[in-house]
Amino acid sequence: MSYERWISKGEDDIRLAELALENGIYDYAAFHAQQAVEKFLKAFLVKAGKPVPRTHDIAYLIELCKEVDPSFERLYDMNAHYLSDFAVEVRYPGYYTVPKEIAAEAIETAKKVLEFVLDKI
Repeated sequence: MSYERWISKGEDDIRLAELALENGIYDYAAFHAQQAVEKFLKAFLVKAGKPVPRTHDIAYLIELCKEVDPSFERLYDMNAHYLSDFAVEVRYPGYYTVPKEIAAEAIETAKKVLEFVLDKI
């Protein structure tokens, strides 16, 4: 899959996250924000000609991106790695409910990561 398709799919995730937020479905807003960041980082790896691992671990993906461009360290300052918490468990019963404010922050983080990655590719 081309890096452009990864970006496009991630942008779809941001739109879904915003719709979920607007409709009070905060767990899925956070989930789709995480998915967007994951796809944006994978887009960078594709563009760099690197293998794309099957993982939801944002910190791991950041580390792989840093091997190509050390400035990806800045994504830790954006707290992008914390979005990994929303990758799996949040979609199932028994996990904590994501508050509206946290879901909104996750979406804003995803948008910042998109901007950052687009600047790099």
